Amino acid sequence: MTGTIINILTVLIGSLLGLLFGTRLSERVREAVLSVLGLFTLALGMQMFLKTNNALIVLVALVIGVLLGEWWHIEERLEKLGQKLQGSFSRSLHSQDLTRFVEGFVAASILFCVGPMTILGSLQDGLTGDYSLLGTKAVMDGFASIALAASLGIGVAFSSLVILVYQGGLSLLAFQVQNLVTPAMVSEMSAAGGVILIGIAISSLLRIRKIRSANFLPALFLAPLFMALLALFIT
Repeated sequence: MTGTIINILTVLIGSLLGLLFGTRLSERVREAVLSVLGLFTLALGMQMFLKTNNALIVLVALVIGVLLGEWWHIEERLEKLGQKLQGSFSRSLHSQDLTRFVEGFVAASILFCVGPMTILGSLQDGLTGDYSLLGTKAVMDGFASIALAASLGIGVAFSSLVILVYQGGLSLLAFQVQNLVTPAMVSEMSAAGGVILIGIAISSLLRIRKIRSANFLPALFLAPLFMALLALFIT
């Protein structure tokens, strides 16, 4: 839960800074910060992958995982969910101030919670107590909340409640099952997550090439499963 608490604090601080000073940040400064975050995320993903003890397990999990993700259209479904939520609120509200508040709340909640980094970071935090990935996400969300709050207002700050429930809930769920997961399984899950993280850095942050990173998410569950099956056959 430590990573979630840090994430909530950065969103609240970022929202406050956005309301006070957000309009003073130039596009050049925002792009520079985004580049730093992208390079750091890329390095973190590589570090996580290098912890693997069986790269073949990770490769097979990623290949089968992305095939399942493409088949299930995970990324497209997440995008449509966000569009549907925003559209529903826009149609149902008439007051301009209330509409702006809810628009900021919904936009920020979707941005901060609907994504592979949220799931990966929460699982890592709950299973191992390592919240470094959620800490990185928290910094990203903090800068994003500055820009969002500057344009959409105080509703952005209230998205921290969604972070608490959703992200915190995932971490607690992972914590409950940690006794069923061996260190070897966690290692391969983290390695698969590192590759997904590299995809996020290349696609969303550095914008080098479009990668549907969310479609890789099944690999997070397949990698430890394959590791468990391998250990079962070896013994």
